[in-house]
Amino acid sequence: MAMMTLSTKPEGLAAVRAEIARACKDAGRDRAGVTLVAVSKTFGAEAIEPVIAAGQKVFGENRVQEAKAKWPALMAKHPGIELHMVGSLQSNKAKEAVALFDAIHSLDRQSLATELAKEIAKQNRKPLLFVEVNTGAEAQKGGVLPQDVDGFVARCRNDWGLTIAGLMCIPPAEEAPAPHFALTAKIAARNGLKLLSMGMSADFPVAIAMGATHVRVGTAIFGARK
Repeated sequence: MAMMTLSTKPEGLAAVRAEIARACKDAGRDRAGVTLVAVSKTFGAEAIEPVIAAGQKVFGENRVQEAKAKWPALMAKHPGIELHMVGSLQSNKAKEAVALFDAIHSLDRQSLATELAKEIAKQNRKPLLFVEVNTGAEAQKGGVLPQDVDGFVARCRNDWGLTIAGLMCIPPAEEAPAPHFALTAKIAARNGLKLLSMGMSADFPVAIAMGATHVRVGTAIFGARK
């Protein structure tokens, strides 16, 4: 995939930060409890570096190969970057994902769980792991169905020795997001999971009101993708 190299201005980042602060204030939450993951998929270093210069340290990518092509050099140049895998992850990419990412938001099946467990043990790296929940039961999306999450989390812990940090969801585009965020938060609470990866450019203030700890924002920071 050709990466976009349009030079990005940090105004979008400032606006998103201000909106996060507003949403936290409205919800009576501490701003420090919400991590902004700037989703830089399809954008090249020239678009990312102004956002790093403006103080953003946490970034998200959708594809392992794209992240491998651009982030090692960027991370060498800018120490302290935290990289999150926010897209669907193939089981055969688990080795590379564990080596590169500090968090994986899309754990959703046994084959991936077993590969991640193997690589985490082998590489002695412990990325934050989020189980993806398919709250809308959409056939075209990955994710564990809501009624199966409790059992899957238990198996991750007991069968594969994985530490699950939280849940992630992407509500159906045509539905109001709030019920989906509320359902994800409810499932997380009963499983003792403290982190919630919920909310993107169009709906992150709603997600924050529902308890999101990580919001994944791309377009509002980097502009529209081709």
